[in-house]
Amino acid sequence: MDLSTATPWEKLKGIFFHLFPHHFLSRVTFWITRQQFPFNSFLIKAFIKSFNVDLRHATIEDIDHYKTFNEFFTRTLKPGARPIDTDKLSIISPCDGKISLFDEIDENTLLQAKNKTFTLNEFLTPSCTHTDKFINGSFYTIYLSPRDYHRVHMACDAQLLEMIYVPGRLFSVAPYAPKAIDKLYARNERVISIFKTEFGYMASVMVGAVNVAAIETSWAGLVTPPHMSAPAYYDYSDKSISLNKGDEMGIFNMGSTVVLMFSSDNISAIDTLEINQSVIMGQILATIQE
Repeated sequence: MDLSTATPWEKLKGIFFHLFPHHFLSRVTFWITRQQFPFNSFLIKAFIKSFNVDLRHATIEDIDHYKTFNEFFTRTLKPGARPIDTDKLSIISPCDGKISLFDEIDENTLLQAKNKTFTLNEFLTPSCTHTDKFINGSFYTIYLSPRDYHRVHMACDAQLLEMIYVPGRLFSVAPYAPKAIDKLYARNERVISIFKTEFGYMASVMVGAVNVAAIETSWAGLVTPPHMSAPAYYDYSDKSISLNKGDEMGIFNMGSTVVLMFSSDNISAIDTLEINQSVIMGQILATIQE
């Protein structure tokens, strides 16, 4: 697996972000993106041009119909815009984005970038009661850029067991950041959802980043903000919350990263999957070996 290291400029940006007022800027972003400014259409047009956003699949294509910037950013898609692979043995991408990395979990250790790792315990925290299920499992890290569709869906059929909110920093998760910032995903604010599937356990972790002013889930609504000072644990094991492959499970209000983890050793990435490959929600990532 060919993994590059951070350049001197990328390392400098990483150092800069340690001094950056992450939460203050994100609170400002939260407020601004929810205001009905008369110039919102201008901001949206500028954003579309800067990041080459494609609105052809959006439920609302006319930008003048978005009351706030956040309505545009969290836009829904037309029915059928993201076909879902229906094979019962397939694992699909939960979101649009780019494959940052995928690999097996080496006992308790996940690879972040060349020479950079973090542990399951650091990532899921002691609050998670199912951490040991993912030892020697596998993971798929998907980066959502500003141009992407920012709703997160189910990679397979599953029952929700628990959710953990983890406070933390809001370092950038842009492609340079995992190479430049140690234990990035285990240090950033995140929402961890643990599911039981027919073939084992799945974790879907929505990792926050600078300007990610809010993370929502379909069962709990807005999880953050507020930005709490300690992890918060929510037990859903007796709530019978089951979701099907392709169902919406969460929303990023501004972009970030999803880390999917599987407990089973019979999950195999498809042969054509590559690092830095662009994927869309519903596209097959891996298969379950019976």
